Amino acid sequence: MCEHDDFSEFAGPNRQLTRREFGRMTLTAGLLASLPKAAFAGHTKGRDVEIKTADGMADAYFVHPHKGKQPAVLIWPDIFGLRPAFKDMATRLAEGGYAVLVVNPFYRSQRAPTAPANPSFDDPAVRESLMALKNALTVETAAVDAKAFVAWLDAQKSVDTRRKIGTAGYCMGGPLVMRTAATVPERIGAGASFHGGGLATDKSDSPHLLIPAMKAQFLIAVAENDDAKDPNVKETLREAFAAAQLPAEIEVYAGTKHGWCPTDSRVYNHDQAEKAWSRMNALFGRALLV
Repeated sequence: MCEHDDFSEFAGPNRQLTRREFGRMTLTAGLLASLPKAAFAGHTKGRDVEIKTADGMADAYFVHPHKGKQPAVLIWPDIFGLRPAFKDMATRLAEGGYAVLVVNPFYRSQRAPTAPANPSFDDPAVRESLMALKNALTVETAAVDAKAFVAWLDAQKSVDTRRKIGTAGYCMGGPLVMRTAATVPERIGAGASFHGGGLATDKSDSPHLLIPAMKAQFLIAVAENDDAKDPNVKETLREAFAAAQLPAEIEVYAGTKHGWCPTDSRVYNHDQAEKAWSRMNALFGRALLV
């Protein structure tokens, strides 16, 4: 699912912050604290869930506001899988007024956690284990999961089925976002990919070839070092979305490395991750809250 197999840049514990970075983050936190709180901040309810698919029982985490019905969002994590950082991200999104499901894409092989604490691809055993999990996923499993997870969301009392569903993915989750949008086009209204790998390849099953089957608006947030390795990908995506007449915001985020968005990444870039988060919120607001 990922175009690049070198995950070492964002494997393992978060790096230590410099004094300048700490000061900037402190200032940013102060500014954010002065803003009005999200509509449902502190009023969400989360729980571990199991979802029946054609291939077995998938473990996942579901979080939503205590009251009312909200648009649903499906989150696909990176190769390190369902873990606390992604549960926290799901909760933050739910505080903005969404019913959020973050899944374990490797449930056929192993329940979460599927990676050890502070994993490093420098460890051959860790690398072999995680690559085996990733390589077991196929175009077919993506379709099975997209249908099952969307159907499960639509069956929840907290989900407003009158509104479209959003989906977001990180690294290997990027292609899964695109496959989900093509598999259930009548329900998916927005898709967001963050440092997604393998979105446009020369293979016959490249995700970008599915764009004509989609009905969703998109955000494609590209890591600068990924773009340096293959600068043609963004242009291929722009052309495909334009041909399908689908709105798509495609941007290379300056100074970022593959994996910069999850807060537990060793290459986490706070400022650019916050920018990407704000763009996702804007997309979901346009596509899901109308």
